[in-house]
Amino acid sequence: MTTVIVNGACGRMGQAVLKAVQEADGLELVGAVDIKGGADTGALVGLPANGILVETDLEALLTRKKPEVMVDFTRPDVVFGNVMTALKHGTSPVVGTTGLSDEQKAEIAKASEENNTPAFIAPNFAIGAVLLMVMSRQAAKYMPDVEIIELHHDKKLDAPSGTAIQTAAMIAEVRKAHKQGNPDEFEKLKGARGADYEGMHIHSVRLPGYVAHQEVIFGGLGQTLTIRHDSMNRESFMPGVVLAAKKVRSLKGLTVGLDKLLD
Repeated sequence: MTTVIVNGACGRMGQAVLKAVQEADGLELVGAVDIKGGADTGALVGLPANGILVETDLEALLTRKKPEVMVDFTRPDVVFGNVMTALKHGTSPVVGTTGLSDEQKAEIAKASEENNTPAFIAPNFAIGAVLLMVMSRQAAKYMPDVEIIELHHDKKLDAPSGTAIQTAAMIAEVRKAHKQGNPDEFEKLKGARGADYEGMHIHSVRLPGYVAHQEVIFGGLGQTLTIRHDSMNRESFMPGVVLAAKKVRSLKGLTVGLDKLLD
């Protein structure tokens, strides 16, 4: 059994993770952390009470329980500190919180090596979203003109989404950077063309009613190709979270992207 704690346990994603870990074969929930402490981790998600209460001090829990894995769905402004604390204690972080910079990821990779503790980060844990990224990289070899539209709920803090950035990065592996659109185009409203990633445009939509959705639109001579993924609920991410929690201890250093874990 792999021992697991959940950080950000009282949030919507955190509660879904709590339930998934408790129901998964091969995983044992040994603790949970959130700024809102006190709840029983079973009763919180509609399962039988288990006596494991949500705590508020991550380092104290790591010191006492010494879990093998910490699943983190917290906030962009605290996730880096959480990850570094876990690595210091020899606990492997499985991170779904987005917003980590390239510089922070480099520091995490270094700390992972120094502490001989593997770490895992995924911009998206939905299997379908991973397939979208892989298919987009393949399509970009033949249709290099592409724009990305990502749509999320209006409570999401960062934009563009980690999934959109990772998708653009994977496309950039096979696509020469170039500016798309009319060379003389101008924005009558700043930001109308979205963010620019090596000439690709990324557009972020934030509205109530959405969960997590993304379209990758390719344009070619007389044709377009659209690849789209929709997460209808947060349970869509749980098979990927469980997979990462089970496999992370067998990895080396920092691994980014669920595609690295798929056979």
